[in-house]
Amino acid sequence: MSGARIDARIDGRYAELTPQERRVCDFLLEHLGDLAVFSAADISRETGVSKATVSRLFRKLDFADFREVKEHTRAMRSAGTPLAAPTRTGVPGLGPGLEAHLRAERENHDRLLSVLSAGGLEQATALLSRARRILVIGLRNSYPVALHLHQQLIQAREDVRVAPRPGQALGEELVGIGANDLVVLVGFRRRPATFPDLASAISDGPASCLLIGDGTARPYAAGADCWLECPIDSDGAFDSYSTAMALVSVLSNGVLNRLGPEGARRISRITAAYDALGELEGS
Repeated sequence: MSGARIDARIDGRYAELTPQERRVCDFLLEHLGDLAVFSAADISRETGVSKATVSRLFRKLDFADFREVKEHTRAMRSAGTPLAAPTRTGVPGLGPGLEAHLRAERENHDRLLSVLSAGGLEQATALLSRARRILVIGLRNSYPVALHLHQQLIQAREDVRVAPRPGQALGEELVGIGANDLVVLVGFRRRPATFPDLASAISDGPASCLLIGDGTARPYAAGADCWLECPIDSDGAFDSYSTAMALVSVLSNGVLNRLGPEGARRISRITAAYDALGELEGS
């Protein structure tokens, strides 16, 4: 139990707790995302429970003290666990929460700009432009980013695939990828347990690798030819992927600019196909 998350510890012992201890536990669960702004004395005051009872509860939950509780919840948030934070998100009003969200978004975009300005954009677009074939891989919450990158790149150049497709595994997708090809591995946090083996297989393979992810994917960067760190931190419970989608746009435009007339001709042919098939509204 001592290695479990705090919410699991509370659930496991809730029935045996006193009414006062349950009141503290309810408060903790409601404020997991912003416990950093509280002290043990604050919790005592907010819940009407003595500091001694609060301290005993932490020990019952296998924490040495409230400092360890804070470190535990910070680690959960860093790993991408959604933690609601009512006092920070401005519930029920949206004003303060929206402002904090926008500040976090600006910080994320500024950090991404630094990465791209330091040479990451030039290196990544060169790989994406020169590769014979591109395989874009994204699992779980990384899949929508991979899917959007595929959709953008396929308009500018040929031979771009996305994986895994519904009902398919990854093994058959990786076989046949050669030295002149590129694998784009999108790996944002809360990755599947299979991700390390996947990253290792790509690193050991003949193709080049472009790795895109948040800071938690940094351990896999050594096996990639290009690493783009894309922050997704948010002031609220859930990660924000606005920087990831912005990165897709920047990369795709960079590829189109590198390909020049070749890319422009492909877009023209695709547009003509849209018109012939009547696939788009207004065509």
